Amino acid sequence: LGVADQQLVEIARALAQGGLREGGRLAARLLVLDEPTSSLGHADAARLFDRVRALRDAGLAVLLVTHFLSDVRAHADRYTVLRDGRVAGEGDPRETEPAQIVREMLGRALEDARERAASEGPPPGGGEVVLDVRDVSGVKRPKRASLTLRRGEILGIAGLVGSGRTELLRILAGLDPKPSGTVALRAPRGVGLLSEDRGGEGLMLGRSIAENVWLSPRAPLIAAPRALLPEAARWIEALAIRAAGPEQRAGELSGGNQQKVQLARLLREDVDVLLVDEPTRGIDVASKAQVLSLLRELAGAGKAIVLVSSQLDELVTTCDRIAVLRRGTLDPPRPAASWTAASLLLEVSS
Repeated sequence: LGVADQQLVEIARALAQGGLREGGRLAARLLVLDEPTSSLGHADAARLFDRVRALRDAGLAVLLVTHFLSDVRAHADRYTVLRDGRVAGEGDPRETEPAQIVREMLGRALEDARERAASEGPPPGGGEVVLDVRDVSGVKRPKRASLTLRRGEILGIAGLVGSGRTELLRILAGLDPKPSGTVALRAPRGVGLLSEDRGGEGLMLGRSIAENVWLSPRAPLIAAPRALLPEAARWIEALAIRAAGPEQRAGELSGGNQQKVQLARLLREDVDVLLVDEPTRGIDVASKAQVLSLLRELAGAGKAIVLVSSQLDELVTTCDRIAVLRRGTLDPPRPAASWTAASLLLEVSS
């Protein structure tokens, strides 16, 4: 089944669990939908909402949880904004401007910062193009995505969960197939990926810091454990990794220090292009600042970086350019100075 039909089957299963009342009517009175369209295209989302509206018209109450303001305005009778666990706003979505809803979500006004951008060209100090992507499509997402990445630049990708962010990075890293399009890499040291799933993909949590730093396609297949320790110790010092030593297991480290171990492996490989997926997810504020500062330092040293983050403030303050990815479609990048977190949120959720 397609994703939309899978969602409909899930709805049918949820309703069936409540059984039937006398007369064959559904016993369920309330249907809760949590981000039902996050992985759907526009056509499939419309088909799903057609069925949801039919259920509503039949007397079923529907609670829709979503980041898509367009879905709220098109399908909801009332809306409520939750921020930090508290109600921050509510009303009729058809009578409320999107900017007002964004203001309630963020707790501050939507600013128009486009006038701050001096040009739409490459960022100051941007070097030669090291990655040129043309009309690349994944198995499901993204769809005909195009971008260029320059040496010394951080290019941010902003999008909601399910928009195709991680799929795009995995295609660029050569991990997933691309049915169509071209990826031209002009980087002799290649590409490295910092996975969003550091526990499942990025690190061997049961192995030592030294072994994780050493793990690389370029590393020898077999190495004496003791031979790994001096170099790992140097990376622990260079990145200020808080650890007992290079023999400590990666799984014993905090989230921020685990991210630094992932970065240490990429830096040890000395790749030219870093694909960084949610580097600050699940780490404390101080570690976030350290990781983002390190990315800026790497860009200043000539590395080219693609940064995916759900933290829109981080994209605005860290990146040179930002491109919005909505339901698999990647918009042309714009200078980061032309965005605010509020305007970016409005764009990704439209």
